[in-house]
Amino acid sequence: MIRCLSRTAGAQTVRFAASALCAIVIALSVNASRAEDASSTVASPVEEFSRQLEAFQKSAPDLNKSIQDSAGAIDGITDIEKARAEIDKLRETVSTLLGAVSDNGPISQLGVKAHDHIRDKLKALSQENRFKPEERQYLIDQWRKLELQTDSATKELEDARVQFAGLLQTLQQNEDFIGELLEIRQAEKALEVIRRLTHDIRDASTQLNKLIGGIKPPGA
Repeated sequence: MIRCLSRTAGAQTVRFAASALCAIVIALSVNASRAEDASSTVASPVEEFSRQLEAFQKSAPDLNKSIQDSAGAIDGITDIEKARAEIDKLRETVSTLLGAVSDNGPISQLGVKAHDHIRDKLKALSQENRFKPEERQYLIDQWRKLELQTDSATKELEDARVQFAGLLQTLQQNEDFIGELLEIRQAEKALEVIRRLTHDIRDASTQLNKLIGGIKPPGA
């Protein structure tokens, strides 16, 4: 009986050892396969260089366009004749507006014309015989109401006209200073163009460094 149990225990031990050995072999095979797959996914130096070269070739036209656009923008911004033309345009605009809002300009006559029209209507109605007395009185009351409203609106327009004319005169008197401010604004635009181009070139330099790094053999 004891011998039988010993034989059974020995057989179980052998089977367990065989199973463990198979598991180890399978695990080693799987790990080796994974390592082989991982090594196959790592790009070779030549492949990496090709990728960097392709990326640089794709970005180069955009950088070239950015350089050309920036150069054109700087030329336009620093063009003295263009700046003078802008100041002349401003001077012409101010002069035209001043003519419109001057004391004898067309705006100053608008209220007068509207008031004269109402006065003429009231005068005509006072001599009108086509309407009944109550109808004529109603029309006269409506025109007088409009007369009061027009007088009020004319005064507001006059105040706005005088204020605006004064501001335009102030602007006209400071044309030289305004011209300098316009040039400062243009210089700020040029500075922004330079900063933006610098950023683009630095990005391209980073990409180019990666490309150049791929030219050298590993370990060189």
